[in-house]
Amino acid sequence: MKLRVKTLGFALLAVASANLFAADAPAEKPAAAPSGPNPAKQAIAVRKAAFTLIANSFKPIGDAAQGKAEYNQADIQKRANSIVVLADFLDASFPESSNLGEPDTKTKAEAWSKKEDFAKKLADFKEHAATLAKVAATEKTATDAFKDAFGAVGKDCKGCHDAYKAK
Repeated sequence: MKLRVKTLGFALLAVASANLFAADAPAEKPAAAPSGPNPAKQAIAVRKAAFTLIANSFKPIGDAAQGKAEYNQADIQKRANSIVVLADFLDASFPESSNLGEPDTKTKAEAWSKKEDFAKKLADFKEHAATLAKVAATEKTATDAFKDAFGAVGKDCKGCHDAYKAK
């Protein structure tokens, strides 16, 4: 069942991101009327899928860091690497108008009005996720280095959620 959900999640992310990036491609000739998926809705779909998959990978890592689950290096490393890959989808999933009139998003308008801070928080998240993946590749147990790397990513998540996610 977990494999099915994971496969479905990656498929959703792939389809949504392909449509999002296709919307950014220059058209050969101007279209008379917009057709196809709404770019704002596509962006929302990509970021929702990415964040869902990130959370699904992050929770078991947290359980290992907190001693609630056994530390399995191969599993932790795989999950940390997937967070790094998924985080790369986030850059393009917050286009300028993807929150205007869209009831499906929980992203606050401040993500766009405070672009520099939002971009810094996202960059910090990506950097700390990469550090977590590097640590997971070398640590055979839940060492302090692993716990610190996990904590840094968790702080990034909380900082962005507190500032830019509607309750």
